[in-house]
Amino acid sequence: MERAELARLLRRPDEAAKAALSALHEGASYVVWDGTTPAPALAHTYARRLRLTRRDGTETLGLQRAVELLTGHGGLVRLGRIDSVDGEWTHLLFLTEDGTDLLVCTGVRRRQP
Repeated sequence: MERAELARLLRRPDEAAKAALSALHEGASYVVWDGTTPAPALAHTYARRLRLTRRDGTETLGLQRAVELLTGHGGLVRLGRIDSVDGEWTHLLFLTEDGTDLLVCTGVRRRQP
């Protein structure tokens, strides 16, 4: 996926998408993977990650919303990732099966050594 197309998909009013778009504009690396995963499987995985981040006090953006939306989405999801230039944030993108729309985005602050 081209950077400009990904930027277009991230033009949303929520905080997680805004942060991901900002990172992308700053030159962040990104990838949108081929293939898809069933949304319920992702909901299960990210619900666990939400519990762990809450327990550890890791800062997140939109993670609870992502779990909720994935739980209610019965289809397949394509995944993407944006890593901020400074290495502080990883943004996960959950796209429609064909990659033409963003379902939801989340951000997780990475632990610094």
